[in-house]
Amino acid sequence: MYLVRKIAQVVLGLGLAFAGSTHLGANRTEFRAQVPTVFKDYADFVVLASGVAEISLGLGLIIAWKYRAQIGWAVALFFVAIFWGNISQFVNGVDAFGLNSDRARATRLLFQPLLVIWALWSTGAWRAWRARRQP
Repeated sequence: MYLVRKIAQVVLGLGLAFAGSTHLGANRTEFRAQVPTVFKDYADFVVLASGVAEISLGLGLIIAWKYRAQIGWAVALFFVAIFWGNISQFVNGVDAFGLNSDRARATRLLFQPLLVIWALWSTGAWRAWRARRQP
């Protein structure tokens, strides 16, 4: 099980680093569609900043093994923070990334909690937190 968790952690890290790099280039316009309307005047900055954060978190998952639990919590919090953008895309009916229907956008919302769970499970963050709470 340890090896499976490690592989899952690296896969998540690679996915985050790749997604972050697309914030800076190829999919920059698509990502702007997910920025909540309250930040519309700063959409490009939000996309670039979240891209840098994703790259950093992804690389952290891949190379900073000693701090994997802390990085796992940071990744989970990042996924919670960007959930607002996914909700905004759904509520405002914005097409991006092939999500061109309310059903597709709603289905995507269901996957965000799975990413949070993936981050906490693969890094052992949840297990480490529970172990510290035990007497």
